[in-house]
Amino acid sequence: MLRLAFFFFASLPIFAVKAPPHIILVMADDHGYGDCGYTGHPFVKTPHLDEMSKNSVVFDHFHASAPVCSPTRASVMTGRNPVRTNVPNHGLYLRPQEITIAEALKSKAYLTAHFGKWHIGSVQKESPTSPGGQGFDHWLSGLNFFDRDPYLSHNGTYKQYKGQGSVIAMDHAIEHLKKYSSQQPTFTVVWFPSPHDPHRETSSQPELYKGKKHAGYFQEITLLDEQVGKLRKALRDLKIHQNTLLWYTSDNGGLVTESSGGRAKKGSIYQGGLRVPSLLEWPGRFKPKTISAPSLSSDIYPTLLSITDTRVDKQPKLDGIDLTPFIDGKQSTRSKPMGFWHHFAGGNSTWSDRIIKQLMEAQQAGKETPLPERLLKNVNDFPTYSEGAHQKGHAALLDWPHKIHAIYKHNKITWELYDLDKDPMESKDLSPTFAPENLERLKEKITTWQKSVLRSHEGKDYR
Repeated sequence: MLRLAFFFFASLPIFAVKAPPHIILVMADDHGYGDCGYTGHPFVKTPHLDEMSKNSVVFDHFHASAPVCSPTRASVMTGRNPVRTNVPNHGLYLRPQEITIAEALKSKAYLTAHFGKWHIGSVQKESPTSPGGQGFDHWLSGLNFFDRDPYLSHNGTYKQYKGQGSVIAMDHAIEHLKKYSSQQPTFTVVWFPSPHDPHRETSSQPELYKGKKHAGYFQEITLLDEQVGKLRKALRDLKIHQNTLLWYTSDNGGLVTESSGGRAKKGSIYQGGLRVPSLLEWPGRFKPKTISAPSLSSDIYPTLLSITDTRVDKQPKLDGIDLTPFIDGKQSTRSKPMGFWHHFAGGNSTWSDRIIKQLMEAQQAGKETPLPERLLKNVNDFPTYSEGAHQKGHAALLDWPHKIHAIYKHNKITWELYDLDKDPMESKDLSPTFAPENLERLKEKITTWQKSVLRSHEGKDYR
């Protein structure tokens, strides 16, 4: 494990001399950008998110770092592209050598907790890839998405919980805040299992959307909206809302192409698979405003480090940037491009209830774990790549407003180029008519970025 060293700046910004804020990261599972009332959906009911948007910094062009769940979660934890961290696809494990935001904030006396879907490692207490192994003091976590009556791991003790998964996760998070928020600064992660299919959860209005296409998906969006409303009310009841940073977003694009907010949907690195809602509310520090500059989930880590004045010694290469200059009006243009790479590797299916139930039965019988292979998976494998190797999948680089795509198929590269400012739906490929020297410049940028990502996946950032 890399050593961490932290230093305070000699002259801190004004807000840093006050009590450090409570920090809460809330993430939905498959909530698309266009599937909110405040983003213009014609009928979906999200009154609490709509109200939150009026009091928040709204990131209007926020992107998941990947179009599926596990990779984006790894990016939130580390500030790095998920391929660098060994999580290029769903069900793969974050390497223990990575430095997580939970580990960093523990060094600043934060009490850290995770509730809900994990999906970047094991939930076995003895694994360094578990929430506990990655820096969380308290955790109630599932391996992947779950819904009603889920089997979960509570700090490594397995149990079946009765009720709806999203409600269980939020209720436990709120109880945690009630117990500890008056004692020390808290860092709380709530990763909802909804609105992932098969959509067995319902909101408090089960007849809502009856007869509508995708009714189950929209039901779960309204359910998670109700949980956000419950959380915001609890923060006010606890009288900590003024100094609580609450950040809501999603792990990838939505499940309905028509309202995804871009071309395609989940699973694609066209905009419909990447663009997601993102609201940052901190009443005592940030005034409501809309940020139009592009941003992504890898930005969360460096932004939180900046807000808490935390420096990490020997920080591995970051893909994210600190967003506070944009929030404070000191910057309006992003200079660092944003890279994406999907189908770099295949994913692993993870049946959360089935696996945790098996672990629970062995634990209750006093037997050794029946699934020792799930402790580490491949985190100790470090592949090597020769120059130009591993040209597979679909990569893209967003250097606003231009987004260049490199699509690898049958040992050939297909290039596509879009101007997102003029063509947000990525409908007109500009590559055949774009100035050749400018196109080559963008090709060189994405190729250079990919080479850097491969070096990280080889493990060279840790040496």
